[in-house]
Amino acid sequence: MKTLIVIPARYGSKRFPGKPLAILEGKTILERVWEIAAFARSRVPECEAIVATEKPSESCPSDKIVSFCRSKGIPVAVTSAELATGTDRVWETVSAMPERPDIVVNLQGDSPICPPSFPIRLIEALRDNQNDDVATICTRLSWEALDALREAKKTSPFSGTTVVRASNGTALWFSKNVVPAIRDEQKLRASEPLSPVLRHIGLYAYRFDALQFFASAEKSEYERLEQLEQLRFLENGRSIRLVEEKFPEGYEKVTSGIDSPQDLERAASVIKERGEILDCFA
Repeated sequence: MKTLIVIPARYGSKRFPGKPLAILEGKTILERVWEIAAFARSRVPECEAIVATEKPSESCPSDKIVSFCRSKGIPVAVTSAELATGTDRVWETVSAMPERPDIVVNLQGDSPICPPSFPIRLIEALRDNQNDDVATICTRLSWEALDALREAKKTSPFSGTTVVRASNGTALWFSKNVVPAIRDEQKLRASEPLSPVLRHIGLYAYRFDALQFFASAEKSEYERLEQLEQLRFLENGRSIRLVEEKFPEGYEKVTSGIDSPQDLERAASVIKERGEILDCFA
């Protein structure tokens, strides 16, 4: 099955302009994400990868990303600057390809500490589960991590997404609230080393037809309310396979992408403390 890893790398981030080219411990964020994609590509048959950035304008010099990619020999596509989401950018890239891939991975261009095993496991999940439309990563929270998430939501209620799953391993629902609610929590804490809460990690693999559906479908009701685009699939009866994974020790401190200079500093401290993420999989 042909697979394409697309790395949406938007230059014009409002919170962190030029983010893909920001330097993280001697390398740009984008170069680090590309190395993750290249690692996955080397271990998955019939797999290619490409960066997708937006069309440059006077206020958004994204041609710097194009120039950087070309200097590194990285394939790059230029897409519309008006796209609403990274998923839309992935679809525009894929729909223009001369050869249609069977599976498409959306590896965000601001995720420089994503374990390379994650995209590999998603590709394997869709190859093994032919009835699923999408696959995505989740990780089970320790009680300490659950406490930290709850504390963070007191000041940033829409940070961090949790997910509940069916007995067959597919997603039942995603929410910015912490789900499930837990009765008799103290008793459970005493008997279980990990909490029952699954945190969603925003990395996806799609079948081509599922990605095409997403690009053409209207936003769904709960998608608008929660601002979670994956709900568009669930509200329309599509199946999302959950793949539960663990971060290598220490890297769980940076489970989401780089959205601010503060996030960049946090990622740098993890690399200094734990070393390069790819070294964990050498």
